[in-house]
Amino acid sequence: MKHQDTIDYFLKVTWQNIANRYNQLAGEFGITQSVGYLLINIDEIEGTTVSEVAALLGLKSTSLSRMLNNLQKDGLIYRESHKTDKRSVKLYLTELGKEKRHLARVVVRKFNDYLNANMGEDEKEQLVNSLNLINDLTTDYKP
Repeated sequence: MKHQDTIDYFLKVTWQNIANRYNQLAGEFGITQSVGYLLINIDEIEGTTVSEVAALLGLKSTSLSRMLNNLQKDGLIYRESHKTDKRSVKLYLTELGKEKRHLARVVVRKFNDYLNANMGEDEKEQLVNSLNLINDLTTDYKP
């Protein structure tokens, strides 16, 4: 079997194209696709724990730590330790972080509007169903 004949090949290529396009668009606002995704997923009121962010992004602690340090240095986030459990740290958006998050959301909405305008409802439903099935099968897979 050639690698081009595997389902995961098409998933990887497609996601890489989407991520590259998002990076091009996000770059116009001085952020990356990863930063935009992180900003979108930080709860504006309650904050989000570092462990939740790690799970969300699938990053190792060293990469995440570097990313968070850069975001803090760039004035997009700030961190607060839990009052009683100092091991737990929550991330919050600064005003600049909120602005960049808004821009990231606009980019995501416009891209999804474009996809929706160029895909039929049946195609979209079939794609979502297929991706959900692949996700479930992946989770259940035990070689």
